[in-house]
Amino acid sequence: MVSLLASGAASSAGTTAWVALAYLAAGVLFILALRGLSSPETSRAGNRFGMIGMLIAVVTTLVTHSIASIYEILIAVAIGGLIGFTIARRIAMTAMPELVAAFHSLVGLAAVLVGWAAFLEPGAFGLLVGDTIGQVSRVEMALGVAIGAITFSGSVIAFAKLSGRMSGSPILLPMRHVINLGTLVAIIVLTALFTMGEIASQDYFIAITVLAFLVGFLLIIPIGGADMPVVVSMLNSYSGWAAAAMGFTLGNSAMIITGALVGASGAILSYIMCKAMNRSFISVIAGGFGADDSGGGDGEPREQRPYKQGSAADAAFMLEQAEKVIIIPGYGMAVAQAQHALREMCDLLEEKGVEVKFAIHPVAGRMPGHMNVLLAEASVDYDKVFELEDINSEFAQADVAFIIGANDVVNPAAKTDKSSPIYGMPVFDVDKAKQVFFIKRSMGGVGYAGVDNDVFYMDQTMMLLSDAKKMVEEIVKGLD
Repeated sequence: MVSLLASGAASSAGTTAWVALAYLAAGVLFILALRGLSSPETSRAGNRFGMIGMLIAVVTTLVTHSIASIYEILIAVAIGGLIGFTIARRIAMTAMPELVAAFHSLVGLAAVLVGWAAFLEPGAFGLLVGDTIGQVSRVEMALGVAIGAITFSGSVIAFAKLSGRMSGSPILLPMRHVINLGTLVAIIVLTALFTMGEIASQDYFIAITVLAFLVGFLLIIPIGGADMPVVVSMLNSYSGWAAAAMGFTLGNSAMIITGALVGASGAILSYIMCKAMNRSFISVIAGGFGADDSGGGDGEPREQRPYKQGSAADAAFMLEQAEKVIIIPGYGMAVAQAQHALREMCDLLEEKGVEVKFAIHPVAGRMPGHMNVLLAEASVDYDKVFELEDINSEFAQADVAFIIGANDVVNPAAKTDKSSPIYGMPVFDVDKAKQVFFIKRSMGGVGYAGVDNDVFYMDQTMMLLSDAKKMVEEIVKGLD
C-alpha cells in the first residue's frame, strides 16, 4: 500500500512538473510573440510564436482537465474555428478596428461567464473552504467578473462607434464624472462586502456584475472618435487583466501569464499613444473629445475661405518633377481602400528617380497600427515607413507632402491654437514642405476632432477633392 501511494505521488508530481513546464514554454512563446509584433519586419514570426504558444496551452489544459468529452470539445473548436475563418476571409481591412473591439467584448464576456460558473459550482473549481467559497477566491472572482463586464460593455460601445452604428461624437451625460466615480466606488464596496461576509452572497455578486456592465457603458460613450485608438488599446488591456483574474480563479498559470502580458502591454501601448497625443490617460477615460466624421469629409463647410483646387494631371506633373515625396496616410485612405493604388503610384515615382517615404502618426486611423497594417497589406516595404519622431524633421527638405485621408495629424492648430481640442498633440510639419497635395472628398469635413485645418488654405497647398482611390488611380495614369 505504501509503495502504491508513493508511486501515485511520484506520478502526480511528474504530471504537475510536466504541466508547469508546458505552461512555462507557452509563456515564453507569448513573450516572443509580443517582441515580434513590436516591429513590422518580425510581426509574422511573432504571430507564429503566439499561435504555437496558444496551441501548447490549450492542448495542455485539455489533456490535464476532465472538462467534457473530447468529442464535445472538438465540435466546439470546429464551430468556433469555422466562424473565425469565415470572418477573417470576409472582413475588410477598414473594418479591422471594430473587429478588434468585438473580439475584446468576447474576452470580457468569457471572463464573466467563467466567474459565474465558478460561483455557482465552486466545488467543481476547488474553491470551497468548508461550506463556502474562500475569501481569496471571492476577491479573484469579483475582480474577474467586474473587469470582464466593463470590458464587454465598453467594447460593445466601441464597436458601435467604430462601425458607424452609433455616432462617433462624445455623448456627455450631466454629472458623468460623479456618476462614474460613484459607480466604481460602489463596485469596490460591494466587492469588500462580498469578500468579508460569512457566505458568498449572490445578491452582492449580481450587483457587482450589473454595475460593472453599466460603468463600461458609461466610460466609453463620452469618448470621441479622435481618442478611439487609445480606447481600443485600453480595452485590450482590460481584457488581459480579466483573463489574468480568471486564471487565478481556475488555478491556470497559462491564463495568468497570458492575461498579465496582454494587460501590461495594452496599458503600455495606451500610455505611449496618449503621450503621442499629448493627453493624459485619465483625461481620455474621463472625458474625450471629437466630432463625428465619416472618413470622407462630407458635410457643410465650417468657413468659406479661399483655397486652390487641382487635378490629378497637375499632381502627376509636379510629383514627377519632385526629388523627395513624403506620403501621410489616414483613415480616409482606409475608407477608400486606396493603399494598393498608392503603392503603385509609389513604385512609378521610384522608377522615375523620386525618393518616396511614408509618415505614420501613432494615432492615425481607428486603432493602433491601423495604417501600418494597410500598407503592409499593399506590400509597401517596411524600410519606407517611418514614425513621426523619425521623419518630422525631413519635411523641410521635402518637395511634396502628399496627404491622403489624414486630417488632425497634420493640423497646425495643434501647435498654435491653445483653444483647439488637439492643442499640444504632436503633428507632422507638412507646412514646411515646398508643395502640399491634400486628398479629401470635399471641403466640408473637418476630421474627428471637429476643427478646421489651416493646411487647406496655405499658398503651397493644392486640394485634390475626390475619392482617395479614384484620385490616386488617375494620378497613376498621369505618371504612365
